[in-house]
Amino acid sequence: MQKSVKKGIALALLAAALYAVNAPLSKLLLDFMPPTLMAGFLYLGAGLGMGTVALARRAKGQIGGERTLTRTELPYTVAMIVLDIAAPICLLVGLSYTTAAHASLLNNFEIVATAGIAFLVFRERISPRLCLGIVFVVLSCLLLSFEDIGALRFSKGSLFVLLAALCWGLENNCTRKLSEKDPLQIVLLKGIFSGLGSLVIGVVVGERLTVWWCVPAVLGVGLVAYGMSIFCYVYAQRLLGAARTSAYYAIAPFIGAALSLLIFRILPGPLYLVALVFMMMGAWLSASDVPLLKRKRAPNAHQNSLK
Repeated sequence: MQKSVKKGIALALLAAALYAVNAPLSKLLLDFMPPTLMAGFLYLGAGLGMGTVALARRAKGQIGGERTLTRTELPYTVAMIVLDIAAPICLLVGLSYTTAAHASLLNNFEIVATAGIAFLVFRERISPRLCLGIVFVVLSCLLLSFEDIGALRFSKGSLFVLLAALCWGLENNCTRKLSEKDPLQIVLLKGIFSGLGSLVIGVVVGERLTVWWCVPAVLGVGLVAYGMSIFCYVYAQRLLGAARTSAYYAIAPFIGAALSLLIFRILPGPLYLVALVFMMMGAWLSASDVPLLKRKRAPNAHQNSLK
């Protein structure tokens, strides 16, 4: 195996591991900060971190030949920012009602949302293998979403996490239109403007900070889970290509679920284990279908990391 390929695989797995800490650590910090303000600080952490990287590159004269965003991409840029305000708020509200282990796996519903919107809006072809993967993901999400399966009552937290995945699926298709542009610029826009937007909404709805030490903690989680994860992902993509990087990154929800079970010392029940098996099947089928999608010029696969 070539050295560059090994480095690319290591970076892709590191990106997945860095993003996986988001659900369990955010769940812990929700005891000290309300969800909308936390969503803002998470994104600001990513934006400030990547801003530091951009300044360091400029100081060293390492300015690449990336294509910058233009007025033509403005509608998709605005939509991306708005959806990146809504999605993390929904995720954190959901986390306040459900476990981090459930939320981590439910994040994979983004596969369904992204593929469905790409098919319905952009007329992307969905292969039979991907369709089967979507079926397994949906079945897993249904099992994870039931608060009382006997009474067929859905969990409020799970519904909010699924809504977040739906927003990110739509955002992925907007980011698709920006995939040829400078990824660092995209992350900076997402981090700063989506972060500030969430903070404004949080203040307007009456959320207030009472424990100030958690601000740097949340900024740190945002830097790691969103900023550094994206940074590693982009470089892995350049070494491996979009398809292979996406396949390795697909382990992120499972790392997050494992971390959540360890941190909160929760023993998964039989229903969760069945849902886990279904989700693993769905993720494997979807990820293994990525090379086929790439040949058919589907959306750029680095979207999943640009949260």
